[in-house]
Amino acid sequence: MELGSLQDNSQATFSLTDEDHTLANSLRFTLNQDPRVSFCGYSIPHPSDPRVNIRVQTTGDSAREVLKDSCQDLMLMCEHVRSTFDQAILEFKSKDGLKSMKI
Repeated sequence: MELGSLQDNSQATFSLTDEDHTLANSLRFTLNQDPRVSFCGYSIPHPSDPRVNIRVQTTGDSAREVLKDSCQDLMLMCEHVRSTFDQAILEFKSKDGLKSMKI
């Protein structure tokens, strides 16, 4: 759900359900890396409420578009980490790394 002004689309608060600090902090990080973002922060209204509110203020671009771009960036980062990890596992297994480990 997006809460914002109809007159100014450069700032909005997005409410994401069934999410917690894991996604919110990662999104906050990627949003703050974007030069179009002047402010970004998040809050969790109550620990028993699985909802995150993310506030985005931009230098003029649509807050919705900037959030979508940051979600894309975060997905690319996760894919890179996953592929790097998978490659490291393959290299470890190909060098008989399991045999050299003392269990």
